[in-house]
Amino acid sequence: MKKWLVMVLTAVLALSSLTGALANGGKSKGKDKFKLGVERLMDDQKNLIEGKKVGLITNPTGVDQELSSVVDLLHNDPDVNLTALYGPEHGVRGSAQAGEYVEFYIDEETGLPVYSLYGPTRKPTPEMLENIEVLLFDIQDVGTRFYTYIYTMAYAMEAAAENDIPFIVLDRPNPISGTKVEGPVLDTDYSSFVGMYPIPLRHGMTVGELAKLFNEEFEIGADLTVVEMEGWKRNMYYDETPLEFVLPSPNMPTLETALVYPGAALIEGTNVSEGRGTTKPFELVGAPFINSTELAAELNELNLRGVTFRAASFTPTFSKHSGKLSHGVQIHVTDKKAFSPVETGLHLVKTIHDLYPDDFAFRAENSSGVSFFDLLIGNGWVRDAIENGQSVEEIEAQWEDELDQFKETREQYLIY
Repeated sequence: MKKWLVMVLTAVLALSSLTGALANGGKSKGKDKFKLGVERLMDDQKNLIEGKKVGLITNPTGVDQELSSVVDLLHNDPDVNLTALYGPEHGVRGSAQAGEYVEFYIDEETGLPVYSLYGPTRKPTPEMLENIEVLLFDIQDVGTRFYTYIYTMAYAMEAAAENDIPFIVLDRPNPISGTKVEGPVLDTDYSSFVGMYPIPLRHGMTVGELAKLFNEEFEIGADLTVVEMEGWKRNMYYDETPLEFVLPSPNMPTLETALVYPGAALIEGTNVSEGRGTTKPFELVGAPFINSTELAAELNELNLRGVTFRAASFTPTFSKHSGKLSHGVQIHVTDKKAFSPVETGLHLVKTIHDLYPDDFAFRAENSSGVSFFDLLIGNGWVRDAIENGQSVEEIEAQWEDELDQFKETREQYLIY
């Protein structure tokens, strides 16, 4: 009996090893067919930066498929003269929390100056660019209008144009695919650093495609080059590429976070916790005044595509309701290709608003009568519509024409 058991275990282990080897081989083969912008730059387009003083805008997502930092790749290459680094929100090394300002410092690894492009100085000044002859941008976006990295790129493009410096975008995938376009197009009266240009909440573009659109449609006029990827298709989600997911910011830890973010982040414009201070930001939503069982039941009765809501309780360690037991739901995406995050986010806000009218509140208006919710959604009328009892379907119908117009404009700038 023992001999038989040993033989079975040996066979299982051998099969497991073979399966693992085949899987690794398949992954390696996938990597061979796939190239990021940074890899194409270093492999066959290094002439774009050779012999020039290079400035680099990046963060921890600026890595190749082997997870080597673009900072190190450029700094250690004898043909490249990397002279300065520039950090977006959260910094070059990604250690700063949302909204936290990172002051000028010297990078310990490279000895290079690091300038912050978040806080008082969002646009590189002429002084920051004195020692620069070409400016690179290599940061992973998450496909949502109010994620600030794309505006760091836009401001840097403006500065590059004003100082006659070529601007190069090293392209990366849209992690939530490049086919779906959802949500209202920004009303420019509500332009801010969480939405500068009239694009929809889920834009369905890569950073390189956005750079082209920004440059032409909004007349930035930069000397722009996009180093394109190889092997990325528009319908790909991030887990369909050979890439490892590197969190783009402290509260964007997984692809699942990015999937729900275009809609769930609208909760940031209310007095309900969007799950900051938990291990599931934007997937967990709640507040002390919510009945989790009731909310989950109401949301599940909507039968929204590709998503299920689970009653959940949590205690945030920071941000809204810090240290207080909060009740709500966890958003479970069951079919990412059917899931509509903006529609889901609106239903989430409206359902909590309707169930708890005495406790729920949108963030306070500023002196101009604008709430942070308005900046996130990109207009002032959706908040009014929710408060006036309009259905999500009625709200969505009102932005369809502008969304269709954007889709037509967008087609001119698609690379893949």
